[in-house]
Amino acid sequence: MQIDVIDSISDPGKAERPNEDRLAWNASSAFVVDGATGLGEWQFMTEFGSDAAWIADFAARRLMSEVLPKADFTDIIRRISKDARTIFEATAGDQPRYAWPVAALAGLRITPNGLQFAGLGDSVVYILHDDGREENLMALPDAFEREQAAARAHIARLGGIGAAGMATSDPKTLADLRRNRERQNTADGTVWSLSLVPETADHIATAEIEISGGATAIICSDGLADLVSLYRNYTPGSLIRRAVTAGLASLIRELRQLERDIDPKGLQYPRLKQSDDTTAILCRITNA
Repeated sequence: MQIDVIDSISDPGKAERPNEDRLAWNASSAFVVDGATGLGEWQFMTEFGSDAAWIADFAARRLMSEVLPKADFTDIIRRISKDARTIFEATAGDQPRYAWPVAALAGLRITPNGLQFAGLGDSVVYILHDDGREENLMALPDAFEREQAAARAHIARLGGIGAAGMATSDPKTLADLRRNRERQNTADGTVWSLSLVPETADHIATAEIEISGGATAIICSDGLADLVSLYRNYTPGSLIRRAVTAGLASLIRELRQLERDIDPKGLQYPRLKQSDDTTAILCRITNA
């Protein structure tokens, strides 16, 4: 079995903000890592634009070098989380959990048993099989519905996303988000993400994927997935077909027009940011 990257892209939601997404691939795997917007008062990892960008970059580099067919993926994530915590605490000291950097993760890897999806958080893998079957793989299947519900409540109260284009500029919404972030990666929460918590490795979502002949896939952060889940311009299959014929950059242009020109305040399509970082890998999977 083989994974060949056809196209890739990573575009910041705003030119003046750091891109907190990262790409990672090697000969037998491909991943997207999406750093979550920081909710703390301060930035600690100063060389990376934000703490979220730091953990995404740290994890992506490790995934590229360590995810091999016979590697123990759970062990890799556990070690990444443990090492990230050591580095972060050496710089930041003791911080509230809402200030800890976290990231979503989704990807495909070849194992001795075939092709496997692995994910944490709300990044996505879409697959279009050569026989026409479509698959939508995600660690948190209800994540988009929950975020859209929170966005609707925020927008109903304020009349739009907010002047800064981010819901975190509102004190009440920020407090709500911080409470939810505090519960991430704990026994009391429902969300496990790539983080500073080694136990998150025990909650990786995985699925074995049957490939007969071949398939084409998009691995993406939730930014691009909005074209399917929020704007509903595509199904997973039609999104992949569009990427193959017109390129991932065309999808980014379409997304930014929806966000910035058609619905900048989020009134028609409720969301917590006007424009999110958007990252994707288009790849071909063959079963020789």
